[in-house]
Amino acid sequence: DPSGDPSQQEAKQREAEIRNTILAQVLDQAARARLSNLALVKPDKAKAVENYLIQMARFGQLGGKVSEQGLIEILEKVSQQTEKKTTVKFNRRKVLDSDEEDDY
Repeated sequence: DPSGDPSQQEAKQREAEIRNTILAQVLDQAARARLSNLALVKPDKAKAVENYLIQMARFGQLGGKVSEQGLIEILEKVSQQTEKKTTVKFNRRKVLDSDEEDDY
C-alpha cells in the first residue's frame, strides 16, 4: 500500500530483512534458488514453506543448513498439509426436446 504509514512500511521491510537473514542461515545455495523459483510460481506456498523453516529454526529443530533435497521433503510435507481436493461436477442442462414433436 503506497499511501500507507511510513513506519508500517519500515516495519514490513525490517521483517522481510529478518526473514531473508534467517533463511540465508538455514538454507544452502541450491535450496534458496529452488525456494525463490517456487515463490515466482506459487507465492503462497513459498510463504508457507518459509514460515515453516523459520519456525523450525527458532525452535532449534534444524541441524545445520537445509539442502535442496531437504527443502523438497519440506515442500512435500507442506503440500500434504495444504492439499485441496478438487472435484469436477458436471451440470448438464436438460433440453426441452421430445421425440413426439418431430414433423418430418
